[in-house]
Amino acid sequence: MRLRRATRRVEGFVSVALLSAVLLSGCGGHMAPVSDYSLNLPSAQRQSTAVPAEGFYRVESGDTLYSIAWRYGKDYRGLARANGIDNNYRIYPGQRLQLIEAEPQVNNPAGKPALNPSSGSLQVSTAQPKPQVSAPREPQPNPQSPAYQPSSAKVDSASEPVTASTAAVVWRWPVKGRVIQSYAAKGVQNLGLNITGKRGQPVFSAASGLVVYAGDGLLGYGNLIIINHNETFLSAYAHNDKLLVKEQERVALGQKIAEMGNSGVNRTMLHFEIRKEGKPVDPVRYLPRR
Repeated sequence: MRLRRATRRVEGFVSVALLSAVLLSGCGGHMAPVSDYSLNLPSAQRQSTAVPAEGFYRVESGDTLYSIAWRYGKDYRGLARANGIDNNYRIYPGQRLQLIEAEPQVNNPAGKPALNPSSGSLQVSTAQPKPQVSAPREPQPNPQSPAYQPSSAKVDSASEPVTASTAAVVWRWPVKGRVIQSYAAKGVQNLGLNITGKRGQPVFSAASGLVVYAGDGLLGYGNLIIINHNETFLSAYAHNDKLLVKEQERVALGQKIAEMGNSGVNRTMLHFEIRKEGKPVDPVRYLPRR
């Protein structure tokens, strides 16, 4: 009796081992990747945004400072300051980046206490204030003089020049289609809009700007384009079939930049995001009503 029981146990173990071997051989000797089971989840759920415990990231081939900042929900300018990177924002494979953003420097009058945003402590500048030198006053024109001619141009001395970094962004919808999943910051997160459509359908730039990432290196986004619009806003276009623009290429509002696809997901759609100072925002707040 005992011998029969032992024999049955051995046969059971052998059956389980054989079944496991068959399953592994059907997968080419490897278990199916975890990402295969996550295709039904929103992009934001599949993309790991947790900062590594050591607080650093090792740059890989194909990375840009923008894509790294996007992955971890950081402001690319803060990462540049923290790592001594100039305004070209160039990085190289193997470079070790600190993922803790550096606050912008605050200019304070000498001797005035200022709050250090990173430490929360008050710092007092001991530098001596520079003497104020008044510019010589321009002679005022005399309206009674025959040479006096009033200018017809109106000058607003209080206004600042409008540049690409300060100009307001004009937005448009990046694609025609039905929104199948809205922005959700809580619960089952979706950090943008999922818009359905047909494979090969044109995807347009939602605003003019500079392409700062074009590739498939961000897990969960498939073929992705990131556009920098000014110092405040970036936008992203994910799951494309074809990318029609390259990094460092300037694009106009409404320019065709990609063709819709299903890279990284199990249905044809565009995942569209807007980031303000590195943080996700609801695109509907900025796009025109339709």
